[in-house]
Amino acid sequence: MPYSELIKNFSRVRDYMREFYVYGFKSRDEYTKKSARSYDDEKRRMESLLGDRMRFRRTAEGKNVFLSIDTRVSRRNPLYKAWKAKSFTDGDITLHFLLLDLLASEKSGLSVPEITDRLSGVFPDSARVFDESTVRKKLKEYEAEGLVRTEKSGKSLLYSLSCPNDLAPCADMLGFFSEVSPCGVIGSFLLDKTDAGEGSFAFKHHYITGALDSGIAAELFAAMREKRSVILENANRKNDSVAKIVAVPLKIMCSAQSGRQYLMAFVPRFRRITSFRLDNILSVTAGEECERFDEYRAALAGMRKNMWGISTQSRGGDRLEHVEFTVRYGKNEPYIRQRLEREKRCGTVEDIDGNTAKFSADVFDASEMIPWIRTFLCRITEIHFSDPDTEKRFLDDLHAMYGLYGLGEEADGNAVQ
Repeated sequence: MPYSELIKNFSRVRDYMREFYVYGFKSRDEYTKKSARSYDDEKRRMESLLGDRMRFRRTAEGKNVFLSIDTRVSRRNPLYKAWKAKSFTDGDITLHFLLLDLLASEKSGLSVPEITDRLSGVFPDSARVFDESTVRKKLKEYEAEGLVRTEKSGKSLLYSLSCPNDLAPCADMLGFFSEVSPCGVIGSFLLDKTDAGEGSFAFKHHYITGALDSGIAAELFAAMREKRSVILENANRKNDSVAKIVAVPLKIMCSAQSGRQYLMAFVPRFRRITSFRLDNILSVTAGEECERFDEYRAALAGMRKNMWGISTQSRGGDRLEHVEFTVRYGKNEPYIRQRLEREKRCGTVEDIDGNTAKFSADVFDASEMIPWIRTFLCRITEIHFSDPDTEKRFLDDLHAMYGLYGLGEEADGNAVQ
């Protein structure tokens, strides 16, 4: 019989999934945070949720477990299944469906006494009775979530559904939103109400692990909307510690290279704007309203013109780092020039001649650019970094690569200058 226990504490399951599928799958002996029995229980639950997405391979070190997703066949994020395994009480789930079914069948709104009276007719001979207080609280909760709307009629407040039942025309929009946006789990839940199948969109680079951070992202967005500070419970994986940090959330940014999500926030203790990985944030607690919220957000917007990634401070403090390199390409390779222009972000591209272009940028941290610069290695004729340590690291890596391929000294003449 399959393991199908529902989830009561999502943060615990998120912690296991993050450790296994974001940071690298750990064996029973390698995972030391919990007992072996807890490890087996959570691993079995995840195997049940992810089903045929899990693969196993035997190596010299033992059994190697990993996620395998073919985007040509599966176009939806499988990690959303964890959110859909949430447990409820019998009363909660019964009232939920009865309320939505009742309101969906009515063209006009109903008052709380009318709704309660009709619900009592569903179980005339049963102990399952919902009083007006319970119904009113549930309706107010749904109103806050935007599921129902209210309309004043005399002294009565009438409740009705706030959205149409047919979501089919929105299926493509919901499918795209659910796979690329923070809080995409909202789109995934709505998409389940349609029969859209796998959808119209396929992704060459499908970043799925952000699904586990949807709850954290939702709480951060709520704080931003209300211009509040928050208390972050942030994990440090290097020393396995957890710190509580007061911060003002300003923006959530997603990496175009890894899909990883970052919170950009002003931290009063540091007196500057810095970044936090969402998958390292364990919890978010709303704080007080921040009078300087608009000022901090404007400061971040001003910094964006010198941000290549999420770094907001150079190694030397406030000094910006300059980087420039020259690329040579053939007459049949105009796409190289097009790539420079398309991917330049905060940099500039200058044409030297019909087959040579120079890229330059002033950024907070030039080391963030190195993975991108490496993709032009075969065509770079000259490169310079204002930070000597970054330039040395880049050239040392280049010569180490030559050594790996056995080119040695004879390759030095072909290295960038």
